[in-house]
Amino acid sequence: MPNIKIFSGSSHQDLSQKIADRLGLELGKVVTKKFSNQETCVEIGESVRGEDVYIVQSGCGEINDNLMELLIMINACKIASASRVSAVIPCFPYARQDKKDKVGSRAPISAKLVANMLSVAGADHIITMDLHASQIQGFFDIPVDNLYAEPAVLKWIKENIPEWKNCTIVSPDAGGAKRVTSIADRLNVDFALIHKERKKANEVDRMVLVGDVKDRVAILVDDMADTCGTVCHAADKLISAGATKVYAILTHGIFSGPAISRINNAAFEAVVVTNTIPQEEKMKHCPKIQVIDISMILAEAIRRTHNGESVSYLFSHVPL
Repeated sequence: MPNIKIFSGSSHQDLSQKIADRLGLELGKVVTKKFSNQETCVEIGESVRGEDVYIVQSGCGEINDNLMELLIMINACKIASASRVSAVIPCFPYARQDKKDKVGSRAPISAKLVANMLSVAGADHIITMDLHASQIQGFFDIPVDNLYAEPAVLKWIKENIPEWKNCTIVSPDAGGAKRVTSIADRLNVDFALIHKERKKANEVDRMVLVGDVKDRVAILVDDMADTCGTVCHAADKLISAGATKVYAILTHGIFSGPAISRINNAAFEAVVVTNTIPQEEKMKHCPKIQVIDISMILAEAIRRTHNGESVSYLFSHVPL
């Protein structure tokens, strides 16, 4: 493909390399360093004049440093006369801060702030995956392609869970009901949801199961798991309601704080995540974690965007 360059930020080099390999391209040269006062410095090591540039940087690890690095890389390419700069952000940072919860709350809407920062830095297009709230696309005045892990999740379920025809897809909270019903419809199985009440962030007070999982395999589906309190509580709830096995399938496995020890102690057969966030270290400490590779979905989105083709095929198919 002519006139295309792919650069990798430092958050997830492995995913960037897989995307480049899939497209038959070399990753562009970029040097990232920090001054002694912790300022980030990025130098693009090759010409991008007139090129269609894609910068891959996920919102994980040192999130603020990685976000700043992405903004600097976008700006560096833009002022070096790149014709178009697309930010490929597999896991969008600050996506959970997308609204004010209570009337009169002084909470920030940080997802909108991140959107403004990306636009001001010079991004012309955003490619991301499973946004926590899909209306975040409306925070941008530039095109946003929100890809879905759902086709890859359906493929994994059919290939790895022998009893999938006798399963129930479960949402660990009311917010994920839409996602769960979509997967349940496509598998032609039942769904259930767990209503949870929170007293404060990251702490769940009590849970109520709505639906039937007795003598069935329960598959918990959510867009992200951070401290894993919710999914581990939900797994216990499902086992006590008579589920034979419990799987969790999550797009973004953040796994911060006590997450790994909670998963190890919980009743999961497997906790399946995509590689929007690097998982190599986590997998060493937790044998239950399995990874679905989504690099081919992102690579195909880049190829189609570059060639001016429709991306909607990827909403329901995994590229071969």
